[in-house]
Amino acid sequence: MACPRNPAHAPVPPADDLVPEDFWAGLRSWTDARIALGRAGVSQRTRDVLAFQLDHARARDAVHQVLDREAAFGEIEFLEVASRAPDRTVFLQRPDLGRLLTPESEAMLKARAGDGVDVAFTVSAGLSSTAVEKNFQPFWRELALALESLGLSAAPPCYAEQGRVALGDRVALALKARMAVVLIGERPGLSSPDSMGIYMTYAPKSATTDEARNCISNIRPAGLRYAEAVRTLCALMREAFRRGVSGVDLKVDDALALGPGEAAGRLAE
Repeated sequence: MACPRNPAHAPVPPADDLVPEDFWAGLRSWTDARIALGRAGVSQRTRDVLAFQLDHARARDAVHQVLDREAAFGEIEFLEVASRAPDRTVFLQRPDLGRLLTPESEAMLKARAGDGVDVAFTVSAGLSSTAVEKNFQPFWRELALALESLGLSAAPPCYAEQGRVALGDRVALALKARMAVVLIGERPGLSSPDSMGIYMTYAPKSATTDEARNCISNIRPAGLRYAEAVRTLCALMREAFRRGVSGVDLKVDDALALGPGEAAGRLAE
């Protein structure tokens, strides 16, 4: 006669099956935000705690790790400049020093300026070297093609490891550029350690403040795609040169409303 099955030897279901899914769990497919995580008793589930710790570590790495220049630039020609923040610790504690070029870098750029250019591009790790490593090359390849159609002159991009947004103003002034465009690693979030931002400033000055800049943010494969970011930047650049303004006086929607042909015609006027 067969022995009755011992319940103690019955297979234990996986832990996830013991925790009912949150009612809103389906919304997680639409966002990286931490929503509808559910709980085990009164606590978070172990997998969610571990995922949070991993994302926090990635965010810290994005801020502190040294940028891999080969990964970021590849074969792209660039000029290396330095801000007055000598290292990462000072850069994080003294934002003002990250906005200023060293005298040596400023002198080097002035010696190369010649008659000046239309646009000076500055690249900086900012607060996320991960963002620049992952996004600069593919973004720049698309932008380089679009720049030809604008008919604007540009110097090779300048790279500053410890640079803030306003450093681009100093680079543009040294190169006698009419416009400053800064590509920079944005402050990392726990679901977005690789977000790159762009700040465009027409007629930059040493005392330019942030309301004079146009910002395009969250440029990355999981955010604003490269082609869309390039289209937006080029539209803003066209309108900035045509109207002689940027920042709060130049709206993205107004710039994008112009077709490329119409915008190019107006730029040539």
